[in-house]
Amino acid sequence: MTATSGTVWDDVVGQPDAVRVLLRAASDPAAMTHAWLVTGPPGSGRSVAARAFAAALQCTGSTDGTPGCGRCQACTTTLAGTHPDLTVVATEKVVITIDEVRDLITAAARTPSVGRYRVIVVEDADRMAERTTNVLLKSVEEPPSHTVWVLCAPSVQDVLPTIRSRCRAVALRVPPPQDVADLLVRRDGADPDLALDAARAAQSHVGLARRLARDPEARSRRTAVLEVARRIRGVPDAVLAASELVEVAKAEAAAATVERDATEKAELMRALGVGEGDTLPPKLRSQLKQLEDDQKRRATRRQRDVLDRAMVDLLSLYRDVLVVQLGADVDLVNAAHADVVRSLARDATPEQTVRRMDAIGTARERLEGNVAPLLALEAMAIALRPQG
Repeated sequence: MTATSGTVWDDVVGQPDAVRVLLRAASDPAAMTHAWLVTGPPGSGRSVAARAFAAALQCTGSTDGTPGCGRCQACTTTLAGTHPDLTVVATEKVVITIDEVRDLITAAARTPSVGRYRVIVVEDADRMAERTTNVLLKSVEEPPSHTVWVLCAPSVQDVLPTIRSRCRAVALRVPPPQDVADLLVRRDGADPDLALDAARAAQSHVGLARRLARDPEARSRRTAVLEVARRIRGVPDAVLAASELVEVAKAEAAAATVERDATEKAELMRALGVGEGDTLPPKLRSQLKQLEDDQKRRATRRQRDVLDRAMVDLLSLYRDVLVVQLGADVDLVNAAHADVVRSLARDATPEQTVRRMDAIGTARERLEGNVAPLLALEAMAIALRPQG
């Protein structure tokens, strides 16, 4: 069974094998199980695939035996995240808290109100601590017959063995850049050449490719990150470049959250019955503090994500440098910046390029391990300077 055009599967780009498995499960009870683990690299479309699967499970409008028509109310509300029997957790904080998981377990125990199943989608299952995951274990192991868990993570290794052993795994791959470009042209009306450049620059990360294709400022920020590699000539340059990258990440995180933070605070104050300019009673201050703490964690996560993306862009640049140095017959990720690639390739050996890539990888690991961003990036930037 294959998905047809005009269905909920249209935006699951470049994943024919995964779609085939999920589509069969949605249409054949014998192939269905109640706990799924959807894995794939960033940008492969894990959450898109999870929502498409949820929509297919709830679909009421299929006329050809292929669930997920994309037109019925069940499909449209599921894709929009408003179906009453769908719960989605997509944290913007560093971790999913144990209280959030307990709420999910409570939701999972409820009988569906209108749909065939109660579907629980956890888009960031890798952001659960071990203690939190253990709380989830029994519900995933023995869910009610009407409940389906769909967990998403970059790889099966990012989820505890006790959880992954109880889930059916569906692995997504990095979609071909042309498939991502075709989606941008079809869905967003992007220029075909710009869409393909964006897809390659984003390394087939659909969300990032869309942003690069639609936002000139996003393209300019990425160009500035790539120029860092050519600009570093010594230790002072490296220290300055690291500082600039951290400041840019802070500014982007603030820009993405400040308006939302203010809206959330205003909504909370209204819910608590506190008017504008009124003093918050002491007994209500803990609720405001909880909101502020959550917002700080969200900003921290956003800053880390921005910095990590910058390092991934730098890795793609040095990958291209190595391709040129070795004379490999493969397309450049950063074809639009071929001059920077050639310049770096002339000024270093392949061995030096590999060491620089290792330094970027180490910085990413340090950042994930809660090392101060400035320290992690300074060490990385110093390793990028010319040697000898």
